[in-house]
Amino acid sequence: MSTLPQISPDEATGEAAELLADLKKSIGSVPNMAKAMANSPALLKGWMALSGALAGGDLPAPVRERLALATAEYNRCTYCLSAHTYLGKNVAKLDAKEVDLARSAQSTDPHVAALLALSDAIARSRGTIDETDLKDARAAGVTDAEIAEVIGNLALNTLTNYFNIVADTDIDFPRVAPRGA
Repeated sequence: MSTLPQISPDEATGEAAELLADLKKSIGSVPNMAKAMANSPALLKGWMALSGALAGGDLPAPVRERLALATAEYNRCTYCLSAHTYLGKNVAKLDAKEVDLARSAQSTDPHVAALLALSDAIARSRGTIDETDLKDARAAGVTDAEIAEVIGNLALNTLTNYFNIVADTDIDFPRVAPRGA
């Protein structure tokens, strides 16, 4: 059971009510994570703003979903792994093989593989990457904008991973457990 109450849009007041209504209008539903984030409208607003900003960047949705899967697997976040497996398959239209590979920060697409490898290197080194990590990414055609957005997506995904782990958010997607769990 969640350690933070999940505030339904019908019960929310003030800014939280407005943000949840905006979220429902934009994506058609309000996931439990957002309901739990509604305990702090500042957090909910920040998550929505960063997520929306990155959605308008250079990295397309299928790449962002793969990045989210790799981060969720690394951080062992069942909620995010479940959500992004569902979104990856049903919204970004990733096939099962790409979803599975993304969990290991891999892809059959060399450019996407380079983005995932860079994100994984940043996460595992806590940002202190080796010079060769950037050289390898650039050699694979990764642009400076993509490097910046990989870091942005890593920050966004780490935020949601940690939030959902601490909040023990009730999973509202088909459950996918981290490997070895």
